[in-house]
This record gives sequence, structure tokens and C-alpha cells, in this order.
Amino acid sequence: MTNGLRKAWTELVQPLLRRPPEHQVAALCWREAEDADPGDIEVLLITSRDTGRWIVPKGWPIDGLTGAEAAAREAWEEAGVTGSVQAGTPIGSYDYGKTQDQGYDLAVQVQVFKLHAQDLSDDFPECSERRRSWVSPAKAATMVRERGLQNILRAL
Repeated sequence: MTNGLRKAWTELVQPLLRRPPEHQVAALCWREAEDADPGDIEVLLITSRDTGRWIVPKGWPIDGLTGAEAAAREAWEEAGVTGSVQAGTPIGSYDYGKTQDQGYDLAVQVQVFKLHAQDLSDDFPECSERRRSWVSPAKAATMVRERGLQNILRAL
């Protein structure tokens, strides 16, 4: 590649190919840990539908709902959890690449909202497509792939 082509590629083409990340919202569902010391908590992980990897309930923003409200809806649809979501500012965010049907990864930034789980149903919209597991935040951090989500879990 000539210097002129390299410069054009670097200055003109590459910036056009870099898009800002898409945005999703997630619910970090938690509860008081069973059979543990007072104050210890557990968090809920679910499996993704495509790869079966461990994740938190998440999805795209929903028109007419705040980020916290949309995260709470995802918790219900994907995990059967209802409870009180910490409104306002997310507790953190993380980035990941969402694999598209066309074979490329879409850059996504996920805002994470804390949701105190108060009820857990076995009958929810995606119950036949996912598994769930309540684990300590430290254990959860070893189960998820996304480094930013690992950091959020370790900080709990």
C-alpha cells in the first residue's frame, strides 16, 4: 500500500467504519444470600440463548420506559424476576461485541441497573430458553466473559 493510500485509509475510511456503540440496559438482580452471613448477597446469572454463556438479563432500550424500567422488564422476560430497581444512575457499564447474523460484532455499551429481587417465577416468557443460577458476586465474576461486568460484580 502506498503512503497516500495508507494515509487516506487511516484518515478517511477507518473513522467512517468506527461507529459509536449501540446501547443496552441490564438488570443486576440480587438478593440476600441463603444460608450465609447477614449482609451477604447473591446475584442472578442466566444463560444466553445463542451460546449458553453466563450473562445478566439485558436488552435494548424500550420507548416510553426509563433505562431502569427497561432493565426491570428484561429481568422479568429473561429470568422471571420481579423486584425493586434502583432508579436513576446505573451502577456501572460494560462493553461487549454482540455477534450479528451477518457474522460481524456490533459494539454495544450496557448500562447496569441494580434490581433487588423480591419474587422469582418459574413461568416467564423465556423460561424454556435459559438457565438461571444464584451465586456470590465473586463467583459470578469468574463465570461471565465481559471484563467490565466482572469489575462491577467484584465491586459489590
